[in-house]
Amino acid sequence: MQMAEQLSLIRLIELGFELCGTYSLPTGGSTSPDKGFYDRAPLTTTKKLHTFITTMPGTKGHKKAVRAAKYILNCSASPMETKLAMLLTLPHNLGGYGFKAPALNSRIAAERTAAKTAGKSFYSCDLFWQDHLLAVEYDSDTFHTGSQRIAEDSKRRNTLAAMGISVITVTWQQLYQTDEFEQVASVLALHMSKKLKPVSQSLTNKHKELRDQLLGSQYDGY
Repeated sequence: MQMAEQLSLIRLIELGFELCGTYSLPTGGSTSPDKGFYDRAPLTTTKKLHTFITTMPGTKGHKKAVRAAKYILNCSASPMETKLAMLLTLPHNLGGYGFKAPALNSRIAAERTAAKTAGKSFYSCDLFWQDHLLAVEYDSDTFHTGSQRIAEDSKRRNTLAAMGISVITVTWQQLYQTDEFEQVASVLALHMSKKLKPVSQSLTNKHKELRDQLLGSQYDGY
C-alpha cells in the first residue's frame, strides 16, 4: 500500500509477485548473485495481502492496492516467471492475454510407473493448469545448458507426457520477441480451446505498454 503511491499498477503487481514468491531482487547495496536474484521463502501470501488491504479502506494507495492484489499469484520462483505469468494472465485492458491463472511451482505427484522410471515422486512446473493438464516452463539459458541438464529436462518432459501432461517451453528469445510470444499464446489457446481476442490497434497498444514496463528496452517492440 505504501508503494502504490510510487509505482504504476503493473510495477505494483510485479512487486506483489515478488513478496508472495520465493525470490528476492538484490537491493542497491547488495552484491547481485550470478542469476540476478536471491532464493528465499515467501514473505506473505495473496490471501494475507488481500485480507490486510481490505481492512484499510480510505488509506492512501488503497484503491490501487486492491486492484493490484486481484492479479498477484503465489509462489513465483524468479523475476522471469513473474513476467511470463503476468504477460499471459493479466486482462486485455492491462495488456495481457487474459488466460486463467495457473498454479505456480505446484507439486505434481508422479504416477507410480512414472515415479519408478524417473526416480522421483513428484515434479514442479513453473506454470500449471490442472484443468487442462498443461504446463509452461521458462527455459533459462543460465540453468538449462549442458548435456546433462538437457538430458534431465528431456527425461522430465517425457515423464510428464506419459502422465498426460503437455509441456510447453518458453525461451528467453520467445519471451522477448513479440511475434514469437504471440505464437506461444496461440499454442496455449489451442490447448485450452480458448479464442484469443482479435488483434486491434487498441489491444496492440496495450500489449506494447505492458511489455515496455515488464521487459524494458531489451524486447523488439512492434
